[in-house]
Amino acid sequence: MPGAGRRGEPGVPACSPEKADGPFTAISLVYKFRLLPGPTSHPDQNYMMADQDPWGISPVQQMVASGAGAVVTSLFMTPLDVVKVRLQSQRPSVASGKCLLYCNGVLEPLYLCPNGVRCATWFQDPTRFTGTMDAFVKIVRHEGTKTLWSGLPATLVMTVPATAIYFTTYDQLKTFLCGRALTSDLYTPMVAGALARLGTVTVISPLELVRTKLQARHVSYRELGACVQAAVAQGGWRSLWLGWGPTALRDVPFSALYWFNYELVKSWLSGPRPKDQTSVGISFVAGGISGMVAAILTLPFDVVKTQRQVALGAVEAVRVRSPHADSTWLLLRRIRAESGTRGLFAGFLPRIIKAAPSCAIMISTYEFGKSFFQKLNQERPRGP
Repeated sequence: MPGAGRRGEPGVPACSPEKADGPFTAISLVYKFRLLPGPTSHPDQNYMMADQDPWGISPVQQMVASGAGAVVTSLFMTPLDVVKVRLQSQRPSVASGKCLLYCNGVLEPLYLCPNGVRCATWFQDPTRFTGTMDAFVKIVRHEGTKTLWSGLPATLVMTVPATAIYFTTYDQLKTFLCGRALTSDLYTPMVAGALARLGTVTVISPLELVRTKLQARHVSYRELGACVQAAVAQGGWRSLWLGWGPTALRDVPFSALYWFNYELVKSWLSGPRPKDQTSVGISFVAGGISGMVAAILTLPFDVVKTQRQVALGAVEAVRVRSPHADSTWLLLRRIRAESGTRGLFAGFLPRIIKAAPSCAIMISTYEFGKSFFQKLNQERPRGP
């Protein structure tokens, strides 16, 4: 079989399975194609791709490469994120006999409008969106093009450090776990990705909440600050981690699925060719495919996360809510009861449209940055 490697080749990592027959053939090929780096490799070895040489670049250089990718991705993808949040956060239309409470999240409730009818000249029903393109058109028409980038400063403040921490931690964990008895080498990307994402979600959760609130409704930073103060006064600092549960349930499985599929797809697309011929385009395609698959499977948790975070500072007229937020599973059941199964996949199209290119842009930019720093380091004169 082409590419069924010969032992002792410099391209074969130290963590390759020794057995290369029977059910282990596929696993052996994956690692024969240098899917993961070997912990016993030497930095002077001629590596064929930057991600297989964690010793060739420093953690700081990894953080710079991932941070640059985060900036590029955020600039291109924020409009799709705004549309996705708007679609997920809107409530079902008000039915007959129901009441609609109009509140800006800062002051006391302003007006109780029965049956969804406009009962005051100053009141206007919240804009309803029927789909992705409809949301784009109505947001631009009623709020201006600039609104599509609402929350961008908060996104950058959150995304750049989060991505730097996440990608660097992933690479370091992957290197640490490779070849160890803690986990099978085949599932090392999955375990490393899940652990890296869990830590990142915990650190960045308050900024994620602020970003979601800014994208869900066109509010000023002053109003947002008042919202946050009111929430902290009512529920303590713990309220800033509102939505951590569904965020973790969305991001941790997403990360595990993404890295597992990414490494496999990248290896499959590369084939037995030398990895120095692996282009950034292969990373782009592998990242897009893996991101799309992971986004579809974790979308219901994204809907729950959005609705829970948008509720920051909100007040309900019909009943007084308990001080404890509903669990993720109760919210999933409530959304399904109110909007059907389709409600669990609200924002499907913008999330998929966003996930595939954003993952592709991010990983290809990251790989390019690592390759750049690796070449830069190789050109530097070595000490005696």
